[in-house]
Amino acid sequence: MGKELDGLGFLPLHIILSKLSPSDIIKVSCANKRLRDSASDESLWAQICYQELQLSTPQDDHGNPLPCFMLAYQLWREAFSMYPWPLVKRVKRCWDKLKKWFNNNFPEAEATLRRGASESDIEQLQTLLKVKLPLPTRLLYRFHDGQELPEKRNPKTASSSWLGIIGGYSFYNHSVNVYLLPLNQVIAKTRYVIRYRGFSSRSKCIVMASSFTFSRKVFFLNCTNGQLFVGTRKPLTDGEMIPCVPNTLIRSVHDLYGEEQQDAMLLWLEEHGRRLENGIIKVRKEGDDRSINLFPEVPPLCVTTVTNGVQVRASAVFVPEFADLVDEAEKFTFAYSIRMSLLPEGCVINGMTFVSCQLNRRHWIIRADGEVVSSVDDEAVIGEYPLLHPGEGEFVYQSCAPLPSPSGSIEGHFTFVPGRLADPRGGPFEVQVATFPLEMPDYVF
Repeated sequence: MGKELDGLGFLPLHIILSKLSPSDIIKVSCANKRLRDSASDESLWAQICYQELQLSTPQDDHGNPLPCFMLAYQLWREAFSMYPWPLVKRVKRCWDKLKKWFNNNFPEAEATLRRGASESDIEQLQTLLKVKLPLPTRLLYRFHDGQELPEKRNPKTASSSWLGIIGGYSFYNHSVNVYLLPLNQVIAKTRYVIRYRGFSSRSKCIVMASSFTFSRKVFFLNCTNGQLFVGTRKPLTDGEMIPCVPNTLIRSVHDLYGEEQQDAMLLWLEEHGRRLENGIIKVRKEGDDRSINLFPEVPPLCVTTVTNGVQVRASAVFVPEFADLVDEAEKFTFAYSIRMSLLPEGCVINGMTFVSCQLNRRHWIIRADGEVVSSVDDEAVIGEYPLLHPGEGEFVYQSCAPLPSPSGSIEGHFTFVPGRLADPRGGPFEVQVATFPLEMPDYVF
């Protein structure tokens, strides 16, 4: 074989080697000096590092620069030699997509991501909590050990309570923003719920994520089967937790030789990245704080209607921490977000244009499984009568609706007057709100 290849030029030989796997390239390089030199070519290993690890510069798994791509690939394989290589590549892709989005849209949240945990850090957690982490979760933490958490009692860091990479929502006095916990906090919070909240250590569930606002929302990973759960309104001793990922998707969570290992943590973060990447959820600014807002922003989960120049966008999100699975009437709770604005052309009624309009009343019909469970006809929204002007930002308000079932809808209209309520320039008119769904999702955040 060596003699046959001696007559080949550099480019044909490079093309042949680029078709081989990295392990086969190493084997071929042992044949003779010509092949060894070609197999050491920097451009070949740059291509391999980019294809497998999306590395555009040679660096190790901690981001430290290296002199060449061949060494970079070697160190990556050594650093993760105890894991299935396809799973390593998948977990890295997951983090890369998340960090790319955060870098472009929410860099202050990306800055909270910690360096990867070591194997000894993971082993310490497993020893202290007497669990065995699923392989995908172990790898997720090898890349990033959760987030730096805000100091809850320090007023100077209050704004950092909204930097959770999972995000949240708010309505009335309930505000949620979820962080991915570092391993030291996984240990501390799991011990806390076992000791003070009556949570059973036999369940092999550990706390992986929680809200760092004043409202409690906690996510638990079952280390035995790899499912991620979120707590409900009931005490943890009732075992009323809701799975965050379809059970049918979880497999081979402890199998080093499985074809495609995936636990709920990996699936959950991959889905979160997809929703961010596709613009389904976005960063929203409230006051001086920015955060990931879980109210959907695009159809079909978000509906948009325009009536006489008034635009209304509406969407809802499931609120698991308010769920009460034994309550027949209010088993599931949904928060909904209404965003209203006046388009640049102003309020147009019968060919006449007005530079403002003001809300007076609202009318809602709330259904569960097609049956009307509530009808609201009242003045204002959350006690306010928003006055809209062309080109101004949206007036946003949030509320909630409890349902006896996990499927429902809301529809209705707002009553506005052109001008302002104190000085109406015409009769009242109705602004329709298209029907929008209240649905318990497959992936719960």
